[in-house]
Amino acid sequence: MDVIELAKKLIACPSVTLNDAGCHDLLERLFVSCGWKVEFFNSEGVSNLVASHGFGAPTIMFAGHCDVVPPGPEYLWSSPPFEPTERDGYLIGRGAADMKGALAAMVIALIEFVRLNPNHQGKVMFLSTSDEEGLGTHGTPYALQQLLNRGETIDLTLVGEPTSEQVLGDTLKVGRRGSLNVQAVFEGVQGHVAYPHLASNPIHAAASWLSMITEKVWDEGFESFEPTCLQVSNVHSGTGAKNVIPGSMTVDFNLRFSPVWTMESLIEEVKRVSMPYDVTLEFQQSAHPFLTKHDGLITRCRQAIFEETGVEAAIGTGGGTSDARVFAHHKIPVIEFGPINATIHCIDERVGLQELVTTERIYSRLLQKLLVRQS
Repeated sequence: MDVIELAKKLIACPSVTLNDAGCHDLLERLFVSCGWKVEFFNSEGVSNLVASHGFGAPTIMFAGHCDVVPPGPEYLWSSPPFEPTERDGYLIGRGAADMKGALAAMVIALIEFVRLNPNHQGKVMFLSTSDEEGLGTHGTPYALQQLLNRGETIDLTLVGEPTSEQVLGDTLKVGRRGSLNVQAVFEGVQGHVAYPHLASNPIHAAASWLSMITEKVWDEGFESFEPTCLQVSNVHSGTGAKNVIPGSMTVDFNLRFSPVWTMESLIEEVKRVSMPYDVTLEFQQSAHPFLTKHDGLITRCRQAIFEETGVEAAIGTGGGTSDARVFAHHKIPVIEFGPINATIHCIDERVGLQELVTTERIYSRLLQKLLVRQS
């Protein structure tokens, strides 16, 4: 089976979070037929597959997810989202870029590496979850913890998220910003707009706070990280009537932050600057920031990318969160690299056919560099 055929088979599985929809049965059969050990670490309806070959150090893990976001209105797609379609040099279908294409490339690269190097140094592992696009609690965090609990040591990890932006290989991610969600509630007294002295308008009270919190400069950035960014996502107030002063106002906002801050220090700063205002704050910790500085892993991946594409990969840390943060939490050096991300979560999501083949070759080269002693 080649990478394009496997990608098609995976896309044909309608694996909207949390359902793997047969993806892991397919991968289990493939790995077992090639002599790999396959285990499942399932939890609360989440399927987590781990395949492994070899033993000892170093242990290299490739990781990803088979679940996808819902396709949205199917009539907007040029072809059914779970019927993989080749058109104009692309493979179209939900998950083609995020991340069944990379998942297929990792699997084929790993299997081919072992076939060509049956007595390879160290251990190679593969992890796939069906809950990356969801809450993720019972996905990669759970499976990885089970492996660590039984004494597994993972030295280096590559997560196959779609990191490329314009051309394959232009961006390699070595870190991610943290994410902190905050809800701010201003209480007032509901009343008639014609009698403001008998009411208290929470919107008016919130105006100066909202101006302050959105205009604040949190930091100037950190190494390859952009400055911390605050965005308001929701504002709730009012009864819908035009002549009623509302009784409360709720503001939801998110902070994407660099390692300048810890989660704790950022929460304290939000509290500090909000202290002069009569506001109640609730915090939801979404993801901690991380930065990988393992020169050997980063350098070898950049070399593999350049040797296959001629592209000098830039080091990036932008975008949303991913399961890479789970490995970073356990102090496991982790990087992310995969196909172009321009159409992820979009109608007619797609990946280039040649892009898939080249991604597999990059992964294969990286495995050679990490596990085969150079003469």
